[in-house]
Amino acid sequence: MLTHHLLDSLATLPYIAADRLLDVGSGAGLPGIPLALARPDLWVTLIDSSHKKCAFMQQAAIELKLANVTVVHGRVEDLNPDGKFPQIISRAFSDLSEFVRVSAAVLAPGGEWLAMKGLYPNEEVAQLKGARLLRDVELRVPGLAAERHLIVLGAA
Repeated sequence: MLTHHLLDSLATLPYIAADRLLDVGSGAGLPGIPLALARPDLWVTLIDSSHKKCAFMQQAAIELKLANVTVVHGRVEDLNPDGKFPQIISRAFSDLSEFVRVSAAVLAPGGEWLAMKGLYPNEEVAQLKGARLLRDVELRVPGLAAERHLIVLGAA
């Protein structure tokens, strides 16, 4: 739990440069909840289509007293936020093109998509549509020997 989930999520922290973050397909609140804990100044919106997962995330935010977290039950393509997000992150949500396709409408101009991946996704990058690769960051997770990458994308 500590290495594979919490520390893995926190490994992205140096690359969260915005004051608002959307976590797509957040599931159990990863990486959004650990990031919100580490950065109380960061406003994190967690979205998932599973009501059960959203109920868990909402309870976790209450228990952890995270006033900077909003949980949304629904699909990202149906999201109608007050403003667009300068950064959108996902962890094991979908392939890169699908991630970009479903969330493009809520990305702020000049914003970034941050996709957490294990092995470098050569095929996904080669077939990427709707965005361009800005950089690949090899993440170092303490206590985890597995390969981890943060794929940073910008609008095409």
